[in-house]
Amino acid sequence: MAYVLGIDVGSGYSKAVVLEGDKVRSWAVIPSGGDYRGAGRTVALAALEKANLTLGDMARTVAAGYGGNMVDIAGETSTDLSCHATGVHHLFPSVRTVIDVGAQYSRAIRLHDEGKIANFIMNEKCAGGSGKFLQVAARILHMNVSDIGDLSLKAQKPVEFTTGCAVFAESEAVSRISEGASAADILAGIHNAMASKIATLVMRVGLTPDCAVTGGGAMDIGLVKAIAAELGTNILVPEVPQITAALGAALIAKERV
Repeated sequence: MAYVLGIDVGSGYSKAVVLEGDKVRSWAVIPSGGDYRGAGRTVALAALEKANLTLGDMARTVAAGYGGNMVDIAGETSTDLSCHATGVHHLFPSVRTVIDVGAQYSRAIRLHDEGKIANFIMNEKCAGGSGKFLQVAARILHMNVSDIGDLSLKAQKPVEFTTGCAVFAESEAVSRISEGASAADILAGIHNAMASKIATLVMRVGLTPDCAVTGGGAMDIGLVKAIAAELGTNILVPEVPQITAALGAALIAKERV
């Protein structure tokens, strides 16, 4: 059976997935840094090493993402939107609305029944609904981003932010800390502010159940719960939400073999 490789070079992280048929043989995620060509190659080799395979074993390689067109080891490229749609539809055939929370921007994607894109919108001009907001919060509170989700669930009185902008929210969070607000309450407030911005995107493309959240933001359980509450719907989350587009790229590679 042929092996194929999908690579997604995002602004924050690069991901790679090796497929054997429809089965994920291995995957890898690394920070992108500033060298997208190098990051694409490095993450691909990391995934291949896990599978005990080489580039020469790949029948086809497809790259996508912010730096996808810089990946010189890929035979072709695809749009990351198409890859997200393909990856999510493969994992959750019932999903019609995809929320991707990336490092620099978030987007809402509505899918047709067959998994093709019907509509999409993104907030690339504002970090208020993206993973950047979470990074700002972690820096202010001197903690790891990975710890934010669980801590936010312990909030007793979530802080209500008067701005949805990550830049202005930073100074507002500092003020709330000086006023004695707990870290949990500040984080819950940030999640609510992000969820409000994300919900606006979703409503503009049209919320159609089922709904899934992907990207690094989907690893934050507090944010996922806030989005679900804001939208009033259940949310599906892939087991490894960061690699959805890389999976989609690999599936597209398989189709083109």
